[in-house]
Amino acid sequence: MNDDRKGRGKELAAAVLKYVILISWALTTIIPLLWVFVNSFKTSEEIVKNGVALPSAIQFNNYKTIMSYPDLSMSRAFLNSFIISGSVVVGVVLVAGLAAFALGRFRFQWTRYADAVLIACLLVPSFATMIPNFVTISKLPIRGTHAAAIIPQIAGNLCFSITLLTGFMRSLPDELDEAAIMDGATPIYVFSRITMPLSKPMFSTVGIMVFIWSYNDLLTSMVYLSQRSKQPVCVILSMVSNMFGTDYGSMMAAIIVTIVPLLILYVISQEQVIKGLTAGAVKG
Repeated sequence: MNDDRKGRGKELAAAVLKYVILISWALTTIIPLLWVFVNSFKTSEEIVKNGVALPSAIQFNNYKTIMSYPDLSMSRAFLNSFIISGSVVVGVVLVAGLAAFALGRFRFQWTRYADAVLIACLLVPSFATMIPNFVTISKLPIRGTHAAAIIPQIAGNLCFSITLLTGFMRSLPDELDEAAIMDGATPIYVFSRITMPLSKPMFSTVGIMVFIWSYNDLLTSMVYLSQRSKQPVCVILSMVSNMFGTDYGSMMAAIIVTIVPLLILYVISQEQVIKGLTAGAVKG
């Protein structure tokens, strides 16, 4: 009887400790977001005077300021972000999916070396290839277009995506492919009709993570896109910070406007992300 009580007490203590850690971790993200949201309705004077107090009156002047600035089009910036990030997701999912299918479903002598190369590439910082990429792209017709930012981002996200998808695809039963091939199916048919549907949770996870990384990639867009009409919303946000120097209210409003699409995307897709990550953890 005493052993049962001790066991239950340990389980309860472990559960309490787990939730305390999770809640504390969540608060480190939620509290800054709430602080930015509340301050987006305050003037700069109010923020400087007392940044943690509630606004004396709800006013939307900060949002009107960033939306009406003559040289900054937030709607165009959002469109550019969706064009760039959406194209990056499509390119990464397609190329990484095919590469992962070859590495994960076929056995070659050089497979382990390819895995080692992919892991090694993950250790290379993105800015290390920035200069050679810039020199190369500046000599191509895509200079100054959305493609100038899309192609480097696709290349930069491939190693991680291939590694993640390869591990998941290797966990799938080989009998599925063998049965399809014996029936005369081609590798492309096996990939599109068998492997890809079974790997849908992981493809969704990769796509969502790549979209978020691309959406927040400020450095790549600033380097490769010099025309303001082609720049995404993350670059426009940095410009607002520069233009309005000490206008903290406008900065807060710009941050809220920028992160709203990501919050909506996460709320809609969080189930797919969790499903893909847990499936990969269990099967891989």
